[in-house]
Amino acid sequence: MELKQFLSQLKSQPETIGFNDTMAIIDGYYSFMPTAFINGSVNNEANTNNGSCKIFAFGQLHNLSTDETLACFGDFYRVDVLQNAEGQDHGNIRNFIQSGWSGIKFDSAPLAER
Repeated sequence: MELKQFLSQLKSQPETIGFNDTMAIIDGYYSFMPTAFINGSVNNEANTNNGSCKIFAFGQLHNLSTDETLACFGDFYRVDVLQNAEGQDHGNIRNFIQSGWSGIKFDSAPLAER
């Protein structure tokens, strides 16, 4: 899938986006440098939770809304989190739902265009 097509699908049919689709787009179009980041009350050390790091950086680069960014997590968001509101898993997704973009802070830029 091309980047333009992915972004269009994300806006028009976010429920069809899967986590693996998102990772393939990010890995295909960007170089990733693991970096520490804060997501609300969650502190993530460099090289931990790299999937979340990539998605949040991608969301910032493309000015995605909170909902569009959450859709990039695919079933981790739609099934694991939304269908289990009291769950303790996927802390980065759950914190992003609460704090949105104001809670995201990177130590350095994790993504660079290839």
